[in-house]
This record gives sequence, C-alpha cells and structure tokens, in this order.
Amino acid sequence: MKPKVYVETTVVSYLAAPPSRDLIIAAHQQITREWWQGRKRFDLYVSQIVAQEAGGGNPEAASSRLKTLEGISVLELTPESRDLAERLLTQGPIPEKAALDALHIAIAVVNGMDFLVTWNCTHIANAAMRIMIEAVCRSLGYEPPVICTPEELMEE
Repeated sequence: MKPKVYVETTVVSYLAAPPSRDLIIAAHQQITREWWQGRKRFDLYVSQIVAQEAGGGNPEAASSRLKTLEGISVLELTPESRDLAERLLTQGPIPEKAALDALHIAIAVVNGMDFLVTWNCTHIANAAMRIMIEAVCRSLGYEPPVICTPEELMEE
C-alpha cells in the first residue's frame, strides 16, 4: 500500500509557476518538480480548499494550477474536519488569520493521511508549531500525518 499524501496549495503553486528569479523560491520550485516526478510512489490527495485556492488569482496561472490537480483525489470538508480546525485555532498554535491552514491540517488528519506536504513554513511545516498541532490532534484521538516539505519527502 502506498503512503497517502495530502498536497497543500503551495506545492501546486510552486509546480505551476514560471521559474522565479528569487534564488530560494527557484530552489524550492526545482525541488518540488523533482519530488513531483517521483509522485507515483504515493497516493496523492487534495481538498476542496486546495482546488479553490488554486483556482484563484490570475486566470492563466489558475488554469495551470488546476491542470496540475487533474487526476488527484479530492477530499471533502466534513464536520469532523471543521471541528478539528476550530480546535487548532482555539487550542493550538494556528492564528485566526490562518484559518485555511488549519483546515488543510484538519482535512489531512481526519482523512488519515500519512504525510501533509507543503511549503507553508509559517503556519504548517513549522517545527515549533508542529509539536502543538500534533498535541491537539492526539488529544482528540487523531494520529496526525508527518508534516513536511517536498524536500523532506524525497528519496534518492
């Protein structure tokens, strides 16, 4: 059985964007493309939230992001996901302004993902926050996925 991976919107954005002139972003884009080439090792999932975020903004860029999502299973936003997201906002480290980030985490958790892959290192793949995110999830009986960047989920 392949590991289940929730792909957060930043990964899709990095895949679909033209090469950046910013060295760090360009490196993240290249790493993401390399990880994407090996994606067949995983069962990939996104949520309605990812599709909504990917479809926003510049119509040409949105079209490219949405094309990247073709063929990936879409997870529904459930009452359990909403409840967990609310707990992550009220009991955990996620600030109210990052409510969508809490939903990404909650959807991945409730659906039993093995990994949540993201480049959002402010509110999701943040080592200090990860400990608190995991504590909230476990206090409610959920086993959280490993939250990581595409670089951390690469194999040679």
